[in-house]
Amino acid sequence: MQSFRSEIENPIVQKDILDLEAKIHLFKEGKIDEEKFRSLRLARGIYGQRQEGVQMIRMKLPYGKVSSKQLRRICEVSDEYSTGRLHITTRQDIQIHYVDISRTPQLWSELEKDEVTIREACGNTVRNVTASETAGIDPNEPFDVSPYAHGLFQYFLRNPIGQEMGRKFKVSFSASDADTGLSYMHDLGFIAKIENEVLGFKVMLGGGLGSQPRHADELFSFLPANQIIPLMEAVVRVFDRFGERKSRAKARLKFLIKDIGLEAFKALLAQEKTAVPFDTFEIDVANYPKVQIAKTTVPEVQIADQKAFQRWKSTNIVSQKQKGYVAIGIKVLLGDFYTDKARALADLVEKYAASELRFSLRQNILIPFVAEDLIPFFYTQLQQLGFTEEGYNKAVDITACPGTDTCNLGISSSTGIAEELERVIKTEYPDYIYNKDVVIKISGCMNACGQHNMADIGFQGMSVRTKNKLVAPALQVLLGGANFGNGTGRFADKVIKVPSKRGPEALRLILNDFDAHGNGRSFAAYYEQKGQMYFYDYLKPLSDVDNLTADDFIDWGNTEKYEQAIGVGECAGVVIDLIATLLLESEEKIQNAQQALDQEKWAAGIYHTYSAMVNAAKALLIAENLKTNTHAGIIADFDATFVASGKIRLQTSFESLVYQLNKNKPTAHFAYQYLEAAKAFLDTVGEYRTKELVEA
Repeated sequence: MQSFRSEIENPIVQKDILDLEAKIHLFKEGKIDEEKFRSLRLARGIYGQRQEGVQMIRMKLPYGKVSSKQLRRICEVSDEYSTGRLHITTRQDIQIHYVDISRTPQLWSELEKDEVTIREACGNTVRNVTASETAGIDPNEPFDVSPYAHGLFQYFLRNPIGQEMGRKFKVSFSASDADTGLSYMHDLGFIAKIENEVLGFKVMLGGGLGSQPRHADELFSFLPANQIIPLMEAVVRVFDRFGERKSRAKARLKFLIKDIGLEAFKALLAQEKTAVPFDTFEIDVANYPKVQIAKTTVPEVQIADQKAFQRWKSTNIVSQKQKGYVAIGIKVLLGDFYTDKARALADLVEKYAASELRFSLRQNILIPFVAEDLIPFFYTQLQQLGFTEEGYNKAVDITACPGTDTCNLGISSSTGIAEELERVIKTEYPDYIYNKDVVIKISGCMNACGQHNMADIGFQGMSVRTKNKLVAPALQVLLGGANFGNGTGRFADKVIKVPSKRGPEALRLILNDFDAHGNGRSFAAYYEQKGQMYFYDYLKPLSDVDNLTADDFIDWGNTEKYEQAIGVGECAGVVIDLIATLLLESEEKIQNAQQALDQEKWAAGIYHTYSAMVNAAKALLIAENLKTNTHAGIIADFDATFVASGKIRLQTSFESLVYQLNKNKPTAHFAYQYLEAAKAFLDTVGEYRTKELVEA
């Protein structure tokens, strides 16, 4: 593997990319443990695929906003390093697939030329900050949340407090009480509010999906906007220290809050307040980029099929608060489109709109700031690109994760069944093309990347076994999920499991019953009245596996017989560290701390110092074959195993040494003092480990 020279001017980004290249070299030479390398690459947006030897690359696009220039850059990178296919995720990111890991430093360097990053797009980090795709144009919004989402993204990118948590951390912003950012299913969700002319947010805490969805708690009914970053810093710090690390299934913030309770969590936040470097943090809204709308004449166009045009307008035009402008929604099947269309789209919005677009939570594209008199022209241009399918954000607009196409964790096909269900709706239930009430989502496994357990009608990939021990692909049918707005929602009930090939028939039965008995109610109200057992009995005949045909053993979109093949999931990057690697990392963290202090970044330096000490303590505990879980547990166990027993002599307990972190304000004096104490501790640990190896 040959070294390359990064052309990025930003020294921090350049160092990051060159460090990735160096780590890839060390991994290929066998000098870095495979599991540790996995953690490192995941935190840089490099995710293993189901297919051996290639990687998926995820680009972190805050609140889904992309400029024309950035989209063209993404296209260049996809064509050069991938297959030319772009995939929009349910977190407003872009993913590309089949990338050689040796080329990822170059790929990253190319993206950064237009400020597109892959840093912390995966792994145990603060993931992409999502937001309502209509932020800034929503007629019902109190104010534009975009600058706040962007400011939060910038603050936590590369922030040492969120680099090696027990699991990922997800944040959303909702433009209005409609809560289209889905605050109730996030670790932290912010809903825009104004009280007494002060801009702020309702704050939701501890939500999540997965196999055990949890509705977020209301943390604040109103929090001034200048306090959201200090609050999130405290939340992340507490989660990093007390969150589960051993069991991946219990390592999300929602489990910590469930275990200790909201009031105990609030008490931990209060204890952490001293260590947070700011009481308030003003986000620079004034310098957030202003919208620049292209000035152009309106081209004359002829539309042959006026009826099709009117149908498209009725489902794909989104009202905008700016007079004279609308947004255009593009329905993107399964979130997949190609670079040739993306380039044409980038050129179109640059010349005739505001040079930007938004990727949505439902894997679609929204073009804001289209002048009303340009709607016919845009229709003809989008029609040439195949981008005028009706039903933007309607029932026919089904969300699905990649499933068994590329994901290691996929159990059954999500994309194949999604295509079939869309076909069923279009051909058999055409009125649903205009129905925005019924939301259908599909995930290939329990992890809920397709958000199936918050949909009106959800499907989760599973498998089913016959009496003869034959295995067929299956779908768990979930019903009744709903977003009621302002931070309240309901998760769908698991109703019944059916073979995958019967998924379309399950949908038909559900829609037929809704049409017959809905009586004008919303699907959520209809389901609540009918109840879970009604649908279990109604759909039960579809669950019979004694009468499967040969076709039932072939999954949607496949021709070969189904084989259940689940790989190692990388969503959380579970790490099994070698002792030597941990101790080496501790030294690196001390170096990072010193560099931060040299730059007068006191809080960052203190946290690097803290991480170095906990890392070293973890190494010695592992050497004793003791389990390591939370940071708090490591600190307590180190005292019990090494300090109280006299094996290692410190001037104070390890707990007292380490927890100076949240007992002192992040000043220069304390930062240097803390660093020197940590260096002395690492020397002591190193001497103990050397002696231990000699005597072994």
